[in-house]
Amino acid sequence: MAKASRALLRRIRTVQNTRRITKTMELVSASKLKRATERVNAARPYAEALREVLGDLVTPELVERFPLLRQPAPPGKGGPARAALLLATSNRGLAGAFNANLIKEARRRIDTLEKQGFTVDIHAVGKKGAGFFKYLGRKLASDRPDIGDSPTMKHALSVIDTVLAEFAAGKLAAVEMVQAKFNSALSTPPALVQVLPIEPPARTGKKHDYILKPDAATLLEALLPLYARNLVYRGLVETAAAEHAARRTAMKNATDNATDLIQLLTRIYNKNRQAVITQEIAEIVGGAAALEQ
Repeated sequence: MAKASRALLRRIRTVQNTRRITKTMELVSASKLKRATERVNAARPYAEALREVLGDLVTPELVERFPLLRQPAPPGKGGPARAALLLATSNRGLAGAFNANLIKEARRRIDTLEKQGFTVDIHAVGKKGAGFFKYLGRKLASDRPDIGDSPTMKHALSVIDTVLAEFAAGKLAAVEMVQAKFNSALSTPPALVQVLPIEPPARTGKKHDYILKPDAATLLEALLPLYARNLVYRGLVETAAAEHAARRTAMKNATDNATDLIQLLTRIYNKNRQAVITQEIAEIVGGAAALEQ
């Protein structure tokens, strides 16, 4: 009985140490999430404004003039046989099913594209996604573990510029991105975003009084690559925020589970200790009674 009590004490101390680690990780993720959320909120107004301007500038007559707007022909009808998929995951684990959900969405899209006759180039951002496809023996077009959880516009440019040039040259049929969509700290589902060809935003019906200088075509030549780069930047920023949210939730759940386990083990330990005390009292009473006889 005493041996069991000592084992329980050791187990309680071990779980307490684990709880201290998970609680610290939860607090760190909460702090990083706040900064990441600020980056997401700062990126959204600019992206929406840029989208609105494009919606007003793009006309059916201009679509065929710009490669980034043009829909390529299918592979069997003379179109490019390659498509690029950008996959954004994290460099670290301990974030619940966050990375697994992103990889699952990427695999689903790759299967769809391959059934359509495309050869898919995978561009992995983050160690988890890259590691999974390397494990499957799949060659990556690019591997970017250096971006981390604080992406910048410079990182986005380094990810998109190569595939953007390939698409403009007619070597790629599409560029898509699998990312996390940061709705809130509790809602971060995987999302598939079409980067290229750029889908001109639908006109909102609002009338904007623009003074165009130079003309719309010249402006679009500068704005279309900027719009594609901004899509990738926003995807990286939202994925980073979603990672911190997922890790904070996972660590909070681990901390709560550790607390419940400590309480359970403590009750068992107290019960065993009470049983030992009761047994010792019974032995003392029994010994005293034997002496009296």
